[in-house]
Amino acid sequence: MSEARPHVHQTHPDIIKRLRRAEGHLRSIVGMIEDGRSCLDLAQQLHAVEKAITQAKRTLIQDHLDHCLEHVVGALPRGQRAPIDEFKAITKYL
Repeated sequence: MSEARPHVHQTHPDIIKRLRRAEGHLRSIVGMIEDGRSCLDLAQQLHAVEKAITQAKRTLIQDHLDHCLEHVVGALPRGQRAPIDEFKAITKYL
């Protein structure tokens, strides 16, 4: 659910740029299908779009963890930070 106030992070412009590029690329793939291009060409291009979207998602999630989670958790003594730091580290494998 979205909040009433804007929720903007430093990485959002990069994510928007990545998604717009993927959007344009996806439109070109539709054209490739309509033109009867080979399945190999289509699969390669779809893979590239999929990777771009996955990277945008990964960037968004990492940014959220680095900023929103840190904001909620606040300053913790070093001994109490271990679970938070481990959680952030393991999400890089999503």
